[in-house]
Amino acid sequence: MNDEPESRLEVSISAEVEAGQYANFASVWHTEDGFVLDFAVITRPPALADDPRSGERYVSVPTRIVSRIRLPPAQVFELMKALEQQLSAYEKETGQKV
Repeated sequence: MNDEPESRLEVSISAEVEAGQYANFASVWHTEDGFVLDFAVITRPPALADDPRSGERYVSVPTRIVSRIRLPPAQVFELMKALEQQLSAYEKETGQKV
């Protein structure tokens, strides 16, 4: 029998953060200390550009980071599980496979 009281995370959110940020691009990378998730929005249509060093043509996709989240390594697996659960629930509710 466990005599420890149950822990309950009581989350609050400010009005500014509650609306959220739209992002249509994400980049995930890591450092020695943890993982970084950069969420971005494409700001203008892609356009052809010339690389000034090589002269090669490439498609430039201008983006702006709208949020950066830093996670400790131990939390990444928990995030992956939560995303999988929510994706499965979404697909079941909407009938759409992502």
